[in-house]
Amino acid sequence: MKEFTGRALVKGETEGEALVINEISFYGDVNPYNGNLVDGRNVKDKIIVAYKPRGSTVGSYIIYALKENGFSPKAIVMGKSEPIIIAGCVLANIPLVDNIDVNALREIKDGDRIIVKNEKVILLK
Repeated sequence: MKEFTGRALVKGETEGEALVINEISFYGDVNPYNGNLVDGRNVKDKIIVAYKPRGSTVGSYIIYALKENGFSPKAIVMGKSEPIIIAGCVLANIPLVDNIDVNALREIKDGDRIIVKNEKVILLK
């Protein structure tokens, strides 16, 4: 078990499977009607672990639409977030943690079980 501490921008507690993404733009990378990423993976009920954002002003509405359509992630964990993702997570009430060192985040692999507890991210191994 390994624990990382970041900044809880939207507090919450959940446990789930990690979906690791190098760089994410919710507008263009994620279909809000089914949760599919352009690479074929799906964000529904996953904990997105993204190293950095690639912004679009529509991104917050995509995050909110994912929640409204029943395809949202359980939480989002990032090296560094940005205002669009923060706004989307606030609107959709999706836990969001950032300010975690990217090298530490690289220890989390696709499919790993992780727990998000406010500012804590716990990798279960």
